[in-house]
Amino acid sequence: MTFTLSGNSIELFKPSLRAILVVGVFHGDEPQGDYLIRKYLKLYPDTNLMMVPCLNPDGMKMQTRINAAGVDLNRNFPSSNWEISEKNEYYGGDYPCSEIETRFLVDTVEKYSPRAILTLHAPYRLVNYDGDCEAEMLAYKIAKIIGYPVQKNIGYPTPGSFGTWAGIDNKIPVVTLELDEKVSLLNLEKPVFGIFKMLESY
Repeated sequence: MTFTLSGNSIELFKPSLRAILVVGVFHGDEPQGDYLIRKYLKLYPDTNLMMVPCLNPDGMKMQTRINAAGVDLNRNFPSSNWEISEKNEYYGGDYPCSEIETRFLVDTVEKYSPRAILTLHAPYRLVNYDGDCEAEMLAYKIAKIIGYPVQKNIGYPTPGSFGTWAGIDNKIPVVTLELDEKVSLLNLEKPVFGIFKMLESY
């Protein structure tokens, strides 16, 4: 467990070498992942998935995209395309990995070497991926379960993103599931839990 700038905790459940990693709430105004991951862990405590329900607890508490320091965590990773940016809601920090939350996730990936990673975002209702053909294959498996389109390019620049750092630079298959924010959490449970179950045997 790691504590953020505001004293909120970032939790890692079921740490295991080469397990598939699932991460929720990079952005505090996208809280769906926290609910879904925690509910799944409660229903299936013996899961073999390594899970971080909420990477940005400060942002989730404040209901903002950014963390308590005003940084967009998904622009703060030490990727090959990180760059200095304006201090707005997409601000990538003063330097790569400047944030406690970013360092927590980088340390987790480096320590446990997950064989694939799923991140939960909102609101675009699509499946995005970073990495080689294995990432693409996994993206299509996930899309088949949830009924979303697969889109390799998210449509705008994302310097310093987790997908670029982990998927492109470090060659780990990374899939970003953009959940439909108009669908209730209860109605998201069945397809998302189906994805988790598929990942358990992937």
